[in-house]
Amino acid sequence: MSAKQSSILAVALGFMAQSLSACVSTPPPAPEQMSRTQVETAPADLQLLCANAVAKASGVDSAKILPISSSKIDSKTYQVELDAGGKKTSCLVDTEGNVKSVEPI
Repeated sequence: MSAKQSSILAVALGFMAQSLSACVSTPPPAPEQMSRTQVETAPADLQLLCANAVAKASGVDSAKILPISSSKIDSKTYQVELDAGGKKTSCLVDTEGNVKSVEPI
């Protein structure tokens, strides 16, 4: 192989390596490094318990009660906000499934 062919081959290989490296994506940052705060939401079964408790307390059909948001208050308690036929309601439920309170917001 001549010197000219060797240098062309080296340039071509360098270009290919650079092109391939552009295709490699960097891994996403670890959750603890992300700038957004991480909120732990209530499990679906606890949200349903709150929806049923709101239905009983308000007399609204349970099919019309929708969870809007939820968050962990402490190690054993979640707060679930629900829309009960247009009325916003807050429910506190523990990890054992005991509804602690149902209050209008």
